[in-house]
Amino acid sequence: MSEFAPGNALAFLADEIAAMQAQGVYRHPRVLEGPQGPRAVIDGREVVNLSSNNYLGLADDPRLRQAAMRAIEEYGAGTASVRTIAGTNRLHAELERRLAAFKRTEAALVFQSGFTANAGTVAAILGKEDVIISDELNHASIIDGCRLSRAQIKIFPHKDVAAMRRLLEESRDARRVLVITDGVFSMDGDIAPLPEIVAVAKEYGAITMVDDAHASGVLGSNGRGTVDHFGLHGQVDIQVGTLSKAIGVLGGYVAGSKLLIDYLIQRARPFLFSTSHPPAVTAACLAALDILESDEELIQRLWENARYFREGLADAGFDVKGSETPIIPVIVGEGEKAMRLSDRLFEEGVFAQGIAYPTVPKGKARVRTIVTAAHTRDDLDRALTAFRKVGRELGIV
Repeated sequence: MSEFAPGNALAFLADEIAAMQAQGVYRHPRVLEGPQGPRAVIDGREVVNLSSNNYLGLADDPRLRQAAMRAIEEYGAGTASVRTIAGTNRLHAELERRLAAFKRTEAALVFQSGFTANAGTVAAILGKEDVIISDELNHASIIDGCRLSRAQIKIFPHKDVAAMRRLLEESRDARRVLVITDGVFSMDGDIAPLPEIVAVAKEYGAITMVDDAHASGVLGSNGRGTVDHFGLHGQVDIQVGTLSKAIGVLGGYVAGSKLLIDYLIQRARPFLFSTSHPPAVTAACLAALDILESDEELIQRLWENARYFREGLADAGFDVKGSETPIIPVIVGEGEKAMRLSDRLFEEGVFAQGIAYPTVPKGKARVRTIVTAAHTRDDLDRALTAFRKVGRELGIV
């Protein structure tokens, strides 16, 4: 045994892994070989890729590549500092200005990821004397931010605005109340009833926050998100977006009032204690914004593809109820069955990841598919053929 080999303090993890293996839900990450695209080489096999968040196909867009390479030539490979010391360059300031204008808010602040944008913001603005009212299906980053804040957390059933109102009523004595929801829910592909949520929260003087990770670049004019989709500009206090899904690069951001952003610069721990984005990342995000603002055909194609694929799955007998967006989950129930469906689809040349507990509730395991603007009808037809074949084989349809 090596003198550096660890002891047995972590031996209990072997039992946890064995339990996952016995349930059929233990997974090895598949390896992408080459660029992210509608067809990709994964684990050495070319497949139709239905598991990427690359909604608009920008991750491998030549315009983003060129912008990234130019930035490396001008600014170097990295910043080697946090934003508040020596890590803010001209590109960061320009990206935040552009994001604020895009979201039609006073200001914006870029974080290292959508996860840190959510977690860092909630933890920064609330404390143990406050209350958070949160949809039961909100993203893990929201949940972690709520826990870090030490505020009291109250959960309402998914999209149940009447239940949300009851929680607001019983929280009248709290110092501050935050109502928080995903704009588009990442596992079900449905859209939050944001107008109703905002109206009720306003009655009680609550802060409103929406996580638009899966709505950025997807909903609203030019992909501005759920606030734009519902015409609620100026009525939502905090908007979180992502730069790593439809934008195709990396990072997250918070958009809102200048007061909010000024405060987060002083108190949001992920912003304060993480090295800033490399110049190539920031420049590529700016190039993606240029495309979003000038080319609405990409979003139109995205929605046409999503409708075509959703209808094809439903016609084949799969349960895709609830999906309203390009996130189209195929609900199968048990985790082991979802993983078998995913594995057999891969063998048939389609990559669609199985999702099971604890990511989704027990009994709600699924294969989650995400359709992009870059998929051709041939890609989608090939995937539908594989779904029909494997679904019949496994007794799902």
